[in-house]
Amino acid sequence: MGRIIGGRPHRNPRARSAGDSVLVWWSQRMEPLTHFLTGACLGRAGLNRKTACATVVATLAAEAADLDILWGFDGPVEELKRHRGITHTLLGAPFVAALIVVVIGLGYKALERRRARKRKQPPEADDLPRSRRKPPLRWVWLYFVALIAALSHILLDWTNNYGVRPFFPFNPRWYAGSFMFIAEPIVWALLLLALILPWLLGLADREIGARRPLFRGRGWALFALSGELVLGCWRWAEHAEALNLIGGTEVTTSRITRVAAEPYPVNPWRWHGIVETSGFFQTAEVNTRSGSVESDPNLDLLYKAADTPAVEAAKQTPLGKAYLDWGRWAVVRDLGQEPIPGTTAPQLPAGRTWTTVEFSDLRFAYAFTGTGSARPPNGLTGLVYILDGREDGGEYIGGREQK
Repeated sequence: MGRIIGGRPHRNPRARSAGDSVLVWWSQRMEPLTHFLTGACLGRAGLNRKTACATVVATLAAEAADLDILWGFDGPVEELKRHRGITHTLLGAPFVAALIVVVIGLGYKALERRRARKRKQPPEADDLPRSRRKPPLRWVWLYFVALIAALSHILLDWTNNYGVRPFFPFNPRWYAGSFMFIAEPIVWALLLLALILPWLLGLADREIGARRPLFRGRGWALFALSGELVLGCWRWAEHAEALNLIGGTEVTTSRITRVAAEPYPVNPWRWHGIVETSGFFQTAEVNTRSGSVESDPNLDLLYKAADTPAVEAAKQTPLGKAYLDWGRWAVVRDLGQEPIPGTTAPQLPAGRTWTTVEFSDLRFAYAFTGTGSARPPNGLTGLVYILDGREDGGEYIGGREQK
């Protein structure tokens, strides 16, 4: 059983620093570093011994699914609707892999033909022992490498709290492990170490005149990928413990209908808890190491407001439909006549009125970095102007208007 602690200093559970807003913006679009580094380590873990171009194909295929951010050119609502869509599915992954293989494979073949014409003779590498030759391009192996990397993207995106729809379009449900933070420095350090250390050791070998191995860094790559897996399993177990602590602690006397635990970076024992009842949401700070659940009913409650005609109208807008499809912990509020930051309020003739409706998601409404108390707009907050309680007067996400 957890122990609940009250009487903490005032803390706005929806407060965020500017650094937190940057991370939210990044999570909406993509977090490319983890995907690129994981792909590079997959290639160097031994697959580069099977075919030419394995590492570059694995690196690109591991991130290629996020090409769907190009929908952002069609507006922020389209980006929200399409992001982590078909390219992040089991159906789409084989096509994503094929695209990378065709582009890189054909480019490599063209480059080899160009080099052969310049040499006007067989390459010197043909005279090397088989153990010293680079492998030729093998299309089947190259596609296998790309497919593994493309599937790794879906798996990694599932581990964080944004979620994926791996079975879309047959099953539109979002799935989220919610046990890894969207940008995890420990994972970055592991993967970067595996890629940089072999290079540094290679410099030392050249200094002493040691024979340079054809493939370097396999052991380090396997070490980093294993570390990434172990960290994920550890966080998965701590996430389950956090949910148990919230459920086993009397956070509120009202009947709880569902709970969630959202991750913090670096610290696997620290979690942001959310509980829902019929009348309100309540947040808590959970420490699985000490078994504590910190929540103050006087400070950490967000009451559910009654739906107004403006809220009902906003839910039927393209932004509202896309947001409620994705936002598992969505909160919709009628803000009244509060202008959207960076915009001019609707100019209407006498007798007409407007109101602003806000869409937010409690999964991202906490201070990830623990700095600052301001609550600036972020990339995952949607705002809609509703005219006369029924008409769409403009839709905005992250300060961008949907044209």
